[in-house]
Amino acid sequence: MKAKHYMFAATALAATIFVSGNLVMQKLLSGARVDFTQNNLYTLSQGTKDTLRGVAEPVEITFVYTRGVGQEYPAVRAYAARVRELLEAYRSQSHGQVIVREIDPSPFSESEDEALAAGITAVSTTGTDPLYFGIIGRNAIDDQRVIPFLAPEHEVTLEYDLTRMVARLDDPDPPRVGILSSLPGMTAPGGEGGYTLLSDIAKSFEIVPISEEFQSLPEDLDVLFLAHPPELAPRQEWLIDQYVLRHGRAVIMVDPAAKTAVGSSMFDRGNDHPRSDLGVLGKAWGVSLSEGAVADAANALPVPVDTGNGRTEELAHPLFIGAPSADMNRDDLVTADLTRTVNFGAPGAFVTTMLPDGVSFSPLIETGPSPSYMDAAEAVRDMTPGDVLKSYKTAPEPLVLAGRLSGPLVTAFPAGAPALDEPSDPTLADLMRAEAANAPPHISESETDAEIVLIADVDTIADDFYIVPGRGTVVADDGALVLNALDALSGGGELSRLRSRSPSLRPMTRIDKMRESAEAKYFRQQSELESRLETAQARLEELQEIGAADGFFSGDLEADLSDSERAELTKLRADIIELRGRLRGIERDYRREIDRLEGTLKVINIWGGPLFVGLIGLLVWRRQRHRQGRST
Repeated sequence: MKAKHYMFAATALAATIFVSGNLVMQKLLSGARVDFTQNNLYTLSQGTKDTLRGVAEPVEITFVYTRGVGQEYPAVRAYAARVRELLEAYRSQSHGQVIVREIDPSPFSESEDEALAAGITAVSTTGTDPLYFGIIGRNAIDDQRVIPFLAPEHEVTLEYDLTRMVARLDDPDPPRVGILSSLPGMTAPGGEGGYTLLSDIAKSFEIVPISEEFQSLPEDLDVLFLAHPPELAPRQEWLIDQYVLRHGRAVIMVDPAAKTAVGSSMFDRGNDHPRSDLGVLGKAWGVSLSEGAVADAANALPVPVDTGNGRTEELAHPLFIGAPSADMNRDDLVTADLTRTVNFGAPGAFVTTMLPDGVSFSPLIETGPSPSYMDAAEAVRDMTPGDVLKSYKTAPEPLVLAGRLSGPLVTAFPAGAPALDEPSDPTLADLMRAEAANAPPHISESETDAEIVLIADVDTIADDFYIVPGRGTVVADDGALVLNALDALSGGGELSRLRSRSPSLRPMTRIDKMRESAEAKYFRQQSELESRLETAQARLEELQEIGAADGFFSGDLEADLSDSERAELTKLRADIIELRGRLRGIERDYRREIDRLEGTLKVINIWGGPLFVGLIGLLVWRRQRHRQGRST
């Protein structure tokens, strides 16, 4: 074979091997990837992998996206790519149990009919066609769950929402959560119109409301959730005591100074301030809630404060605490994966006395190193930051804002069930006795070791404490804390790892620092020059007015000026022209370093790859030449 023919054959064979190898590798390594992003943005969490491995029946996920419309919005287009990549990872990790399809609902098409029938939101745009951007999930028995619109600002919960959808479609029966609360935001029917947290709970759990006059607890509850419960009768406390001894799973939120309760007649029980606590149950468990509210100057949040004269400023307020992730228990499933602050408003603190044998209390969230107790009756009102600091008395160690109680408990009612406090109305008394007859018999010790999450604040779940008003953007992990606790205690703890994932859009920290440096440098110069310019212009106008007094009719505006004033006037005009030029130069220089960095990045992106490959080729060529020289 001639060398020329050999070269063609070898080239064709190499091309065939290259293409075939790519096709084979694409099939065999479709799910393989190396993730170099910060916080492993494109790596599925272990909780998702565990959920996907446990899927028993096929689940179909339909990605609904109007490509043509979405291309006009960069944020939507980038987020759609993120969703598509994540769904492909779900498909590859599920070994065929998660089936992914994508539809593009153009107007008057069958795809649009499918999207609308499923409940996908049609978002109006500046064009003629709406934007469809959501997820439809179905299982083998035609159960359906929908994410009506994938808002880019909610990307931090994207993996959680998808994994929860797969888990609920695989096991359609959600855990049952019994909610007892005196907060209006936690008692809205179906979660509609209440706190955002309540609607979030309704997405993952079956909510079973518990009346304030309950004489028995609902059956088959997976978790009991008490959020600022009303004043309980002894028999009601006994029912909760018996539930904890039998089932052992509860999330309890109490507060010595519930700011969100102020002004509601529901809480007006003749007390100086709205308060809830653990009562006799806490005494039996060895845990009590502090009498005073907690202030923490180290973690004080900025809040609007009326400074008088109709002015409002944002000042750090020690009663409003933003507990950072560094002050959380990184070993407990409830708080291990929280990455943002949890915001509190005049919370209490949990104090342990004598825990029963075998029972442990683990702090989940603590204050900074130098907190202080405040009078709860004053804290619930509008104390200013200055008033708080005047009363500040540093505690010797951090205080516990949230904790977990674990282990076998004993009853708080050793004498058995308290008697019914029957109303005078015979009909109501008969109804109460009938309901109380459903209560299980009294037990004195735990049948199941308790796992109770205790949180010493109820203001934390109000929307204003962690959601930007009007935008719906979550900025703190208040809701995630409670949802994690419910997930962990109801047996779905693997999902709690997914609620606080970082967004894929990362801040350009170097650009931000350069911009801040430029602002500090150029804005200062600009301010100085503008001040000089104003002074010069004011003096110029003064001199021109003097000259215009007598020289107007003669046409000489400088007729009444002395020689020194004429010289000053000429110099002022020259200075003003120079100052204006320097200001224009500052405006140009403001972006110079950023533009230079942008140009450098473009050069690296465009030429970096080819130059790197060429350099490797040159090194290989020189090495071969070196070997040939040694062989000869």
